Amino acid sequence: MPNEGRQIVIPGQILGDIPAFKPGRGTFVENKKIYAERLGVLNIQDNFINIIPLKGRYEPIVDDFVIGVVEEASTSNWMVDINAPYPALLHVHEVPWEIEFADTEKYLNTGDAILAKVLSIDESKKLQITLNDRNLFKLKGGHIIEFEPSIYRRIMGKKYSMIEIIQKYTRCRIKVGKNGRIWIDGDAEGIAKVLQAISKIESEAATFGLTDRIEELLKKDAKDVR
Repeated sequence: MPNEGRQIVIPGQILGDIPAFKPGRGTFVENKKIYAERLGVLNIQDNFINIIPLKGRYEPIVDDFVIGVVEEASTSNWMVDINAPYPALLHVHEVPWEIEFADTEKYLNTGDAILAKVLSIDESKKLQITLNDRNLFKLKGGHIIEFEPSIYRRIMGKKYSMIEIIQKYTRCRIKVGKNGRIWIDGDAEGIAKVLQAISKIESEAATFGLTDRIEELLKKDAKDVR
């Protein structure tokens, strides 16, 4: 049975058997056995075996929360960079505003950042995203930094433990996208601490006890934190 810890696997490594497990991303099946298709970190969820790549661009999945940057506004939609190999389409029907024809730039313009969700991906890899959810919105102010998409779960932590610690000690507002982007709003000192923490998470992502080490790092010079 596969180990669900921070186990690094190599291409061709046997990970499990069907039907006890199901093949997920980064795997292939041969003679009812599931093999690793690429180098990465073993991840098991709901009996699906996935391989999270150590490096690489974001691979969009429907319902992923992503941070996008508007590239272009047209009469009825926007093209949005979500850090994928191809841009995403945001249609006027997928935003919470009543928009008159050709008024798209009044609401979102080039360079604006949004917290969105992947709505659909067709066979030709065309992406659509949506803002039609109360948890999705235009991101005002703040700064966007990028990280390796493969360490998203490490940044969030088990039951959001890691991101809560980072927010607690930096006093920053933070939104994390599965597409390898983080939006941060806070003072210069807090943002610097977030960057320091993310850098450490990236360099030590495959190690144990990382949450405790990040908390110790951020505790230094922390003031009035309870």
